[in-house]
Amino acid sequence: QVHIMESGGDSVQAGASLRLSCEVSGYTYAEYCMGWFRQAPGKEREGVAVICTDGRTAYETSVRGRFTISRENVNKITLYLRMNSLKPEDTGMYYCAADSGGITMGLVREAPPSARFYGYWGQGTQVTVPS
Repeated sequence: QVHIMESGGDSVQAGASLRLSCEVSGYTYAEYCMGWFRQAPGKEREGVAVICTDGRTAYETSVRGRFTISRENVNKITLYLRMNSLKPEDTGMYYCAADSGGITMGLVREAPPSARFYGYWGQGTQVTVPS
C-alpha cells in the first residue's frame, strides 16, 4: 500500500523561503512522475511542479525561477520542493502526488499535468504567506 506524507509547511512572511518534503513508501514502480500540487480556498487544485525518473521536470508559470523540485531515491523515495521568494498568492494546502508507473511522463512538458492523472496522494501541508 502506497503511503505519502508531506511536511515542512508553515506561515512565513512574503519573501521568505520554505522547503517542503514528501516521503513515499510502499511504491513499487521503477519509473514514475511525482509532483507537488496546491489548493487555495475556493480554487481548484493546480499543479506546481512535477519531476519524473527520466529527469524531466515541469513548473507552473508563476513559480518558475522561484521553486525547485528535486527527489531522492535511496531506500525510500523523498520528494522536495524548495520555495524561494514566497508571495501571498502561494498560500494554500500543498499536496504530494504520485502517478502509476510513469503514465503521466508523456504529459510532462511546459506545465504539470492535471491532478486527475495522479492516483496516489498525501494529506497535505499548509503554506501561508500573509499579505
